[in-house]
Amino acid sequence: MDFGLVLQTDPPASAVISLMRRAERNGFRHGWTFDSAVLWQEPFVIYSSILEHTDRLIVGPMVTNPGTRTWEVTASTFATLNDMYGNRTVCGIGRGDSAMRVAGRAPHTLARLGEAIDVIRDLAEGREAEVDGSPVRIPWIKDGRLPVWMAAYGPKALALAGRKADGFILQLADPYLTEWMVKAVRDAAAEAGRDPDAVTICVAAPAYVTDDDSPEALAHARDQCRWFGGMVGNHVADLVARYGEHSGLVPDELTAYIKDRQGYDYSHHGRAGNPDTAFVPDTIVDRFCLLGPAAAHVERLRHLKALGVDQFAVYNMHDAREATIDAYGSAVIPALTG
Repeated sequence: MDFGLVLQTDPPASAVISLMRRAERNGFRHGWTFDSAVLWQEPFVIYSSILEHTDRLIVGPMVTNPGTRTWEVTASTFATLNDMYGNRTVCGIGRGDSAMRVAGRAPHTLARLGEAIDVIRDLAEGREAEVDGSPVRIPWIKDGRLPVWMAAYGPKALALAGRKADGFILQLADPYLTEWMVKAVRDAAAEAGRDPDAVTICVAAPAYVTDDDSPEALAHARDQCRWFGGMVGNHVADLVARYGEHSGLVPDELTAYIKDRQGYDYSHHGRAGNPDTAFVPDTIVDRFCLLGPAAAHVERLRHLKALGVDQFAVYNMHDAREATIDAYGSAVIPALTG
């Protein structure tokens, strides 16, 4: 199993770069960031410095979207980084939540997202693609490579990921939901004539390593990670609006917890102490996140690995960022990569 670190690009950028360097020293192989131009600093500028100051780390957004930048700009940006640093990028992409809504726009349709996946990959790897009805090719790209991994929850999105994406990003670490969604993605890949095992599976969720499993330690960890249930709840609310409650198309284990959700203020997005996440119960924090002593993390990750998960990406937005990276480096990553 591989490991990634997920950060927001809050200023100063030097702190983001320092944490990514620390992650590489501790055995992490991927460095991910949020991509929301209004809320945080521009990640692609920061990727250049991360790549300059690391040796092997692969970087990319978790996740970008088809509308913040034009597709040829996105492809050229990835290709430039790859040319400078040796194909060390990955494109995580989705419909767009915070990046679009904060700017007053709706997330993109799945049809638009599917088209963007093909075009961005083709352009970034030097092939011709059609952009807004015109053939485009970036002539200077040589031997470029850009895996495109898609974030998804709902049945149509999972099917699209299976048909088109090189990887699937699931932003929660619940084993039951992981098994359900990985099966949906791989079934769709097989139906499309692809090798289902060739789709990389990435689970991303907050991890908080405590010294013990005392009630006090776990309560603090839950409070530091409760924001994640609110973030996932934005996507769940979209699914409920589209498919309804108890539809059978989306598991109740994913949708039931948002019944008391009142709204969401993106100014607190992805941050510990988010006041809009009081509706998230402890049981959801425990299911969606990894909390407790290192041994508890290893146990959950072994379960996820057995379900076909290739990478666990640690959302590291809480008050123990350095300690979590170090604990994973000393006790968790060696146990899963041995």
